[in-house]
Amino acid sequence: MSGTTAILRTILPLVGITFAIESVAVEDTANQREQYAPLPHGITSFGAAILDEVLYVYGGHKGRAHHYYQSGQVNELWKLNLGFPEQWEVVIKGPHLQGLAMVAHDGRLYRIGGFTALNKEDDEHDLRSVADFVRFDPQARQWESLTSLPEPRSSHDAVVVGDKLYVAGGWELGGDEPNWRSTAWVTDLSQKKITWEQLPSPPFQRRALALGHLDGKLYVIGGMRKEGGPTTRVDVFDPESGKWSSGPSLIVRQSGGEFDEEMEGFGSSAFCVGDRLYVSTYGGNLQCLARDAKQWHVATKLKYDRFFHRMLPFRQHLMLVGGASMLEGKRLNLEMVELSQLE
Repeated sequence: MSGTTAILRTILPLVGITFAIESVAVEDTANQREQYAPLPHGITSFGAAILDEVLYVYGGHKGRAHHYYQSGQVNELWKLNLGFPEQWEVVIKGPHLQGLAMVAHDGRLYRIGGFTALNKEDDEHDLRSVADFVRFDPQARQWESLTSLPEPRSSHDAVVVGDKLYVAGGWELGGDEPNWRSTAWVTDLSQKKITWEQLPSPPFQRRALALGHLDGKLYVIGGMRKEGGPTTRVDVFDPESGKWSSGPSLIVRQSGGEFDEEMEGFGSSAFCVGDRLYVSTYGGNLQCLARDAKQWHVATKLKYDRFFHRMLPFRQHLMLVGGASMLEGKRLNLEMVELSQLE
């Protein structure tokens, strides 16, 4: 058993931190800086998206690691105006959720799945994945229920490619054993009536993964396997051919250092900016897919390692939001990486 695996199985409590009013500012390093108000609470496994220069965050786990209860899950949609980033605002409430996905498209937010803990703090876990698919209009300031996912799921991810929303990975909690999902779905957000179409069967069953896209193709990156633990494997779906293929695995070794081979792809976050696909990994590495899509390289070392976080593009930067470090606990700060300075 590796040192990291041992730590994972005897993980230190990741204690949530109460609301911080003042923003955090530190001296710039090569290409990272912090200039925005910290999160209201330290959270993991939440949804986040940027819409019209406003950062929205929904849900997440703010309690101790692997200790799930309803009051330890956030049930609020927070927003931070990135033009005036002094403080966060609670926009609207909803269900207590974590392990969800959230995306922005055409002026609105879409929240997909997740799980809620029905139990109280000292009770036995009663965790239920949901099939919720809802839309939030910032002008109307209300949730609108849409056609639910064909099946409940959590610990999945979602990505928008054009007008198409893809959902893959995850599992369903609520029975004696988790039901690992072997399906993936797509819907067209430009249509008035939401209908879900099943994709050809994915060649994997994984959760805690990241979804991204490049050149019209869907990339399913890393995660935890049903059998075999964490992985750096990448699978690619081509909507034109309707076929899955293997992509290049994330880097686990590089000259001058060694990454944690077991964990590097676990709880990562991905986003495509222009013609480059980036992934922020467990080890605090920002990896970038080469232009020929045949291998990854490390574009930069992030200032803070984090997993179960979100990474989003904003004004020629990548913004790292929330998540946790295995050894240092939950991250309140927002880290910015300047794209023009990357390798």
